[in-house]
Amino acid sequence: MNPFMFRLGTVRAKLTVLVALSSLATLAALPVLSWVMHRQLLAQISERVPQAIRNFRLELRQQQRSISTSARQASRTRELVDGLRLRNEAAVDTALEAVIAAHPNVAIAAFDELGDLVAARGLDAPPASTDEVPGLAEGLSNLDEMEDLRDVLVHGCEGQQGAPPAYMVAQRARGDAGSLLACIPIDHTYFDEAATRLGVEIALVDPSGKRITGTARFPTELLQGASIGDETHPTIVEDASSLWALSRFAPRSLRGKAGDFSIVMALDVSDVQKIVRQNLMLAAGVLTLAALVSLILGARLATTMSRALSRVNVALKQLEQQQYVHVEGVKTGDELEDLAAGFNSMVDGLKERDKLRSTFGKYMTESVLEHLLAGKVQLGGETLTVSILFCDIRSFTTISEKMNAHELVGLLNEYFTEMVAIILDEGGVVDKYIGDAIMAVFGAPVPRPDDAVRAVRAAIRMRAALERFNERLAERGVPALKTGVGIHTGEVVAGNIGSEARMEYTVIGDAVNLASRLESATKELGVSVLLSDDTHRLVSDRFNTRPVSEITVKGRVQPVMTYAVANV
Repeated sequence: MNPFMFRLGTVRAKLTVLVALSSLATLAALPVLSWVMHRQLLAQISERVPQAIRNFRLELRQQQRSISTSARQASRTRELVDGLRLRNEAAVDTALEAVIAAHPNVAIAAFDELGDLVAARGLDAPPASTDEVPGLAEGLSNLDEMEDLRDVLVHGCEGQQGAPPAYMVAQRARGDAGSLLACIPIDHTYFDEAATRLGVEIALVDPSGKRITGTARFPTELLQGASIGDETHPTIVEDASSLWALSRFAPRSLRGKAGDFSIVMALDVSDVQKIVRQNLMLAAGVLTLAALVSLILGARLATTMSRALSRVNVALKQLEQQQYVHVEGVKTGDELEDLAAGFNSMVDGLKERDKLRSTFGKYMTESVLEHLLAGKVQLGGETLTVSILFCDIRSFTTISEKMNAHELVGLLNEYFTEMVAIILDEGGVVDKYIGDAIMAVFGAPVPRPDDAVRAVRAAIRMRAALERFNERLAERGVPALKTGVGIHTGEVVAGNIGSEARMEYTVIGDAVNLASRLESATKELGVSVLLSDDTHRLVSDRFNTRPVSEITVKGRVQPVMTYAVANV
């Protein structure tokens, strides 16, 4: 089963369909391109979100370590130790100033050895004792002086309902003089600063999965029912106006007795998606434009090629009608232009061949011409049985003495035209003109079974044509012509005789000589057409003949019986 395009009727249609299919194949690449760009979007997200998480973890650890170090240094100072033992609020407050100076966002409280509050900075409602801070008193009792206690306080250091959670660092003062409590409030201010540095939106989620606090732009509604990815495989979620990449992780420092708090980072990738879509639209536009341009150029190319081929096709049909016309070439600069040029050269060659054929046809018969044009021009020949006809004008010398050269040539041309037309019509070949004589061959180069009949019929028609020709000569005052015809059938060698430089197609052999002798004997025997016994045997059932006499022919031992055609 042939494809549709191969059943189209024109080259133009096929080329146009081919270009259109190529353009469609190009446009079909758009889904692949879209998939690739989507993968690029995911790759960018996969790089940006994990990097933000790593930076957040690093900052959180560094901050906690720095606060722990500052608190430990403060708990070792004499001023703080003495202040706690003496419950000197001013002295303790001065000792805490160094911690506050290093960490302005940190809230800090100092308790004596009984756990009662001595001084606090950064707290509006500081706890009155360590017992009011969940797990603090118990934790400090089991704590070595060189260690610190870390936990997450759900309601911060103040312990009031609705207060933001805080990261707690507690340490015992030197000599068990008391303890220090440092709190890092994990509120929207904390997350806003982190979000500004990291370029993401951040939310703190309690162990139950509820958002406690975070940045103002954080898409809280996406936390409900959304399957949030981990820090290495963000989840892409779309809200009403933006596209977000969500990742959830639980830093070790936010794991407390109340449970593990987690951080959810949301990266607004709408800009990335917009860029991807813009690139996709640009690529789609470029591909569509390329496909359209390809289709237009392909259609023009197809039209040009079709026009070039159509011109050759029209010229070919005219050539079949023997109309030698040139193709008006289309300037394509390729094989089509060469095809037109080649076709024109072929037409010129055929035209020249026909001209040569027409010219040669005036000098030789069609059958011989076909033989030569077929390439059979080698020297040599083949043995054929043919019928040879010789026709000669009697007493032509006497007639020519009364004419000038131009008149004589005109008379001969007029006579030969009449006689040769009959010979050719009967399928004979005019072998040569010998002065005023005609030598014709029937059966060479292509033999026929009735060659002898054709030769005799030609002789009869030539006699009738001669009578009509003489009537026209009489009207012009020219003496009548008399001819003799001798016909013999026998074997000859037919072929190209001569040299490689110049040759002639003819027949030679004893049969030719005998036919010539028969023509010469017609005058002595008083007949117009004289047949040899060999020819007579082949035509006796077709023509009315009568025996004449045996004649001795020069070069032959046996005499030859001759016959005349009656009524000729």
